[in-house]
Amino acid sequence: MPDYKIIVFLCNWGPHAAFQHLQDQGADIPSEIKMIRIPCSGRITKALLLRSFEMGADGVMLLGCQSGTCRYGSGTRSAHGNTSETCRILDLMGIGADRLQLDNFLPDRPQVLLARLQAFVRQIYEMGHSPILPHASVRGEAPAALTPEAIVAAHDVFACQDCGKCTSACSLALAGKPYSPREIANRIIAGRADDPDVRQAVNACLTCGLCYERCPSAVNFPAFIRSMRAYYHHHRLVEAPTHGGFFQSMMRAMTAENLLPRRWRDLPAEIRTRAGAPVLFFGGCAPYFDIFFNRFLGVQTARILEDSLRLLNFFDVEPAVLENETCCGHDLLWTGDRENFLRLARRNARAFADSGAGELVTACPECYHTLAHDYPENGVPLPLTVTHIHEFLEREIDKGAVGFKPLGATVTFQDACRQSRFDGRSDLPRKLLARMTGTELLEMPESGSGAVCCGNSAWTGCDAYSKSLQVKRITSARQTGSEVILTACPKCQIHLRCAMEDAMRAEDLQLETMDLTSAIARTIYWEGS
Repeated sequence: MPDYKIIVFLCNWGPHAAFQHLQDQGADIPSEIKMIRIPCSGRITKALLLRSFEMGADGVMLLGCQSGTCRYGSGTRSAHGNTSETCRILDLMGIGADRLQLDNFLPDRPQVLLARLQAFVRQIYEMGHSPILPHASVRGEAPAALTPEAIVAAHDVFACQDCGKCTSACSLALAGKPYSPREIANRIIAGRADDPDVRQAVNACLTCGLCYERCPSAVNFPAFIRSMRAYYHHHRLVEAPTHGGFFQSMMRAMTAENLLPRRWRDLPAEIRTRAGAPVLFFGGCAPYFDIFFNRFLGVQTARILEDSLRLLNFFDVEPAVLENETCCGHDLLWTGDRENFLRLARRNARAFADSGAGELVTACPECYHTLAHDYPENGVPLPLTVTHIHEFLEREIDKGAVGFKPLGATVTFQDACRQSRFDGRSDLPRKLLARMTGTELLEMPESGSGAVCCGNSAWTGCDAYSKSLQVKRITSARQTGSEVILTACPKCQIHLRCAMEDAMRAEDLQLETMDLTSAIARTIYWEGS
């Protein structure tokens, strides 16, 4: 069978010794196998495993030492966890969990290893080629006029008055990082866009929009940063994203036209959906986050989607869902990969049109902003109305006849940047909270359109200052006397819970987190029922 590519990562100790014995004996090792010698199976991260498929692998095998014999102690355990979680994500994406396998060998089992490799190759033959096609170039659709000078002019960065209000408001500067949006702008204007420290600063921006909120000249710094990242991406000068670039690989893989994700198969039985319904629900990437962070944070952001569907059902809406739903592309756009963002956007737009729905509801503020604003602004208009679940709930609850059981806790609220500033709707969650009888909202000093970022955006630029920012935000929330911090974005929940894992300050940072949608689903009822 021609053109199959199978990557085998071999631990340098036991498995490689067995493999080398086969090579020395001239054994019939399948020619499709490309062997990569590694120091330990535990060093192969989820990002590297997924990256292999993004680069065109049809199958990947990770071979480590047997449990209890790993020279690094925890290598076998790490390999098992990384492989297991990546397999679950491959399955959810529609690539196929069986395309990735883990096995363990000692040096004295070369013939068993040979049989295992041959069996794996036969299995990949039976599965066929991976649906993921490697991308030939990152340059494809980047505009020819994408130069720093053109970007500065397009965003009217010359209007900067150098007043410094952006720096005094910047979330990173407030966390102690020597960071100044106006300085970055001035250095790019001065022709130093390609300086490594300028590039790093552009990558570090949280794009939270607080600087734009305070700028007297209305210089849209987040949009400027986004364009600069596209410039760097076009010239292959991309800074390393967080988590080894796992999520960027995942999103690029989702652009494959023949990919068939198995998106909604694990919905609870009581949730009602209906094909061909006039309302379409778009979930986003929360289920992938839950798998990826399972061992570290124990997040359950997919519950936001389930509770959103429950609330739609509560108001007698049985929405359609797309089994082949893919990412909206928010993080690709905000890391400068406009080419693949557009691929996802066009694929999603076709799927939405084929659904026949007239309204799309989403629970994610990033998905909402991307679908409602970024798609049409980038030449991909959608044939339906995009509604955030908060807007839907406010509309339905305002009709009356519903009440709320007490949540049983005092709460504070972490605004999502895309909702509070980008869409100017910090009022929406507060209207809903005001309706929740028995739930007292204790605002943090920085809230609403002035709320500080949760510490990261688009899976890029996370550093010690991001962690400091998260700790500061949790401390501020605890100082309100609240027992629960309500969030409106799955990433806010992930980032805040990440800070709570700090081994040195764990007790000082513990605070229950819950999405507002879940809080409403837990407490709402029909009056008189």
